[in-house]
Amino acid sequence: MKLSFSAEDERFRTEVADWLAANLTGEFAQLKFRGGPGDEHSFPDERKRWEQRLAEGGWTCVGWPKAHGGRGCSIEQQVIFFEEYARAGAPGRVGHIGEGLTGPTLIAFGTPEQQARYLPGILNGTELWCQGYSEPGAGSDLANVKTKARFDAEHNRWVINGQKVWTSLAHESDYCFVIARTDPDSVGHKGLGFFLVKMDQPGIEVRPIQQITGSSEFNEVFFDDAVCGAGDIVGAPGDGWKVAMGLLGFERGVSTLGQQMQFQNELDEVIRVAKENGKDRDPVIRQRIAKAHAELKIMRYNSLRMLSGQSGSDGSLQREALIYKLFWATWHRSLGELAIDVCGQQGQLLEAAPYALNRLQSLFLYVRSDTIYGGSNQIQRNIIAERGLEMPREPRWR
Repeated sequence: MKLSFSAEDERFRTEVADWLAANLTGEFAQLKFRGGPGDEHSFPDERKRWEQRLAEGGWTCVGWPKAHGGRGCSIEQQVIFFEEYARAGAPGRVGHIGEGLTGPTLIAFGTPEQQARYLPGILNGTELWCQGYSEPGAGSDLANVKTKARFDAEHNRWVINGQKVWTSLAHESDYCFVIARTDPDSVGHKGLGFFLVKMDQPGIEVRPIQQITGSSEFNEVFFDDAVCGAGDIVGAPGDGWKVAMGLLGFERGVSTLGQQMQFQNELDEVIRVAKENGKDRDPVIRQRIAKAHAELKIMRYNSLRMLSGQSGSDGSLQREALIYKLFWATWHRSLGELAIDVCGQQGQLLEAAPYALNRLQSLFLYVRSDTIYGGSNQIQRNIIAERGLEMPREPRWR
């Protein structure tokens, strides 16, 4: 692990912290510690304006190359930005899919025309993206997607039919990147395409999914002869799996350190409530808090190790990255269980009707999904075994 911070990096840290302190005021003060997991439905309009405030200050896409409008920050400075952003309690980003996934993918795999068309809107905070991966029969097993894309030569466009599910913030998004089959006879990871699709068109219907938290940031998205231009496929037909796996590599990037600062904020809240209601004197609760603290430190050190290494020449993830989702999802679920136990009987009561959850109640309910979405724990263990340890593949029945 080689990551360390220079005097220049620490000056950058001060710059970030000072800007956030000066701007999380006025209409944005109410956004502090809001809009995170389980709370993503809160203040959607204000958080969209916050994206544009970030852009005005030059704080979107800090890790993008300067040639594409970013700051070209080093890995160390990107880590600092995400840590200070979370430490300040700045709101959950509605533009994170575009900034962290779409943009880097287009920079790595897209054409100059695609970059010129789509990167400015992400950079300016004016165009939001969502992710069209999971389907009812292809959640953790992405290679099982059934959504199809056929090329309409007469109109020089792609026509997409199928369904995606668990699409975060699809109801707020302007675009969606969609994995679909360009070869209807293909199976597994072959014959896929990676498409850039405008959401506001007659062939797309978005249906919110109400969760046990009472919120609806997830959606079903139906494609019924939805279209995108001939130039809106990233790579060639059949390259979809390669592009999708490259994108997942960006998902395991420096933003993981910011995620962990959000986890620290949640753990701090658990500790605050424990001290307030006396649960901190329970030896079992104290031990569970200590365990959560120690494992969060382990998570950080593994992330630093991930960031210090290199991906494979084919864009494949290094082994340290393969274990990350399994570790954090399991840890976060346990933190939710600890949170509700710290609340005690008070945690069983709602503050107000109809469904006013406090922070820790929402945390407990939401984290039940962490070990399912983005690849369930079972799938993550298969990935570790097959890709990381090179063990025999699990039998697949067709």
